[in-house]
Amino acid sequence: MARGCICCVKYMLFLFNLLFWLGGCGLLGVGVWLSVSQGSFATLSPSFPSLSAANLIITLGTVVMVTGFLGCLGAIKENKCLLLSFFIVLLTILLAELILLILFFVYTDKVSENARRDLKEGLVLYNTDNNAGLRDAWNTIQGEWRCCGVMNHNDWYTALHGNMVPDRCCQQFFQGCGRNSSNAFWTRGCYEKVEEWLDDNKHLLGTIAMCVLVIQLLGMAFSMTLYQQIHRAGKKYEA
Repeated sequence: MARGCICCVKYMLFLFNLLFWLGGCGLLGVGVWLSVSQGSFATLSPSFPSLSAANLIITLGTVVMVTGFLGCLGAIKENKCLLLSFFIVLLTILLAELILLILFFVYTDKVSENARRDLKEGLVLYNTDNNAGLRDAWNTIQGEWRCCGVMNHNDWYTALHGNMVPDRCCQQFFQGCGRNSSNAFWTRGCYEKVEEWLDDNKHLLGTIAMCVLVIQLLGMAFSMTLYQQIHRAGKKYEA
């Protein structure tokens, strides 16, 4: 009976982590593809130049893949050390997520203020050498989101030291349109647009967060259940 329970939990945990591992491989592949195909697309923040979309996805994919591998190997080998390592990794990730979430809500205003200031400082680097990634990022965001600057198009006037904005700020886009102050620019800032998007999709983001939490809790429960079953079976065998 005990052996049957072990097998049931074992294969459930293995299947669970196999899907987890495949998801990590997919994320890693997407991150590598972004890094290779869009290597010039970088972060908007001058304080964190390595914090690009590709690097974030690669990091996330690697963590998910390694965690899933630990769970798969620990389940199929019925190895208590690997199962315990898998449990500890998931617990560490869960605690880190909770701490970051609490800090974010406690210091929301401070985080928002620092983010706006950092983004505005990044505008100064728009036309400088060796910052094609930042330039491509701003062009893409302003063109897709129909926004201009951090808070409004005046941010570009300060950053570029003149009455000019990037061409992607123009409502009617053409080469050099940003240098003509009589052209119509997008009036809303990109920071405001992002905040609006987050507010509109908060229920979807909350649902995704709950799904991730449930997956982590299930992984921890399966791994600890299998660990205890193997431990008890070992004690009975020794007796």
